[in-house]
Amino acid sequence: MIADAEDILTTAGQWVAEGETVALATVVETWGSSPRPAGSRLAVTASGRMAGSVSGGCIEGAVADAAKEVMASGTPRLLSFGVTNERAWEVGLACGGTVSVFVEKLG
Repeated sequence: MIADAEDILTTAGQWVAEGETVALATVVETWGSSPRPAGSRLAVTASGRMAGSVSGGCIEGAVADAAKEVMASGTPRLLSFGVTNERAWEVGLACGGTVSVFVEKLG
């Protein structure tokens, strides 16, 4: 996991060096069923490039949309996503859970 996170930071840094506007999303807390552990990262550019993952796909679109807003405003955001135990089976999870993702603009 740490090597993956470092790779995402390296990629994000390269994009900033190329003149891209970049936001970094980091899983800061999980509880229950969560597809990615705390420390997982997703880098997003204003031009639409993405590297890494914070959810294995189930919330990635919402995080990318929030990243675009953060890049435009410069104001970081803390996002929270969750599924109740009752709804977990409907989406293919053994139990419910929550994930908190911090999104910040780089550079």
